[in-house]
Amino acid sequence: MAAFSVAAVERVSVCFNYGCLAQAEVEFSDEQLDEVGQWLAAARNSLEERRIIGEAVGRLLAWAGQQSPIAADRGGNYADDAVYGRMDCIDHSTTTTRLLQLMERHGWLRFHRVLAPALRSRFLVFEHYSAQIEEISVNSAEIDGALFVVDSWFFDNGRPAAVMPLAAWLNGESPNVE
Repeated sequence: MAAFSVAAVERVSVCFNYGCLAQAEVEFSDEQLDEVGQWLAAARNSLEERRIIGEAVGRLLAWAGQQSPIAADRGGNYADDAVYGRMDCIDHSTTTTRLLQLMERHGWLRFHRVLAPALRSRFLVFEHYSAQIEEISVNSAEIDGALFVVDSWFFDNGRPAAVMPLAAWLNGESPNVE
């Protein structure tokens, strides 16, 4: 039996239709969880773990989209306007935080811990939320303090989430979106 097996399927509630107005419970199979656990086990340092976290969040959202309306979600807020299953940054930050907590609960995050979602406000009008992680020291389990956002809002459902330094994100930076 693989070291990353779990006793039963894992259930996570995903938010959609803006502001977490609607939710659907999705299930991840043992095989899916084993895959994510093995990916994260391959990380040799915090940089690799962040890259894998982005990919894992995208894959988990794709699997969730096979069971819920979030498959219709497109990056940002305009490409899927009025579509059932669309997700705004509140939906994404809440759902991504739940997915990160799943990873943390299974002990797969060795270089990071999950924090509450981050908020950036621009010009007192534009607000944007994102899931957030903090880098930790593996040797002493102390907090290193480097903060990062894990932001799946920028991309269509199933694409890897952007993982970037919190400070850059707070300054308005965003990933290169095709």
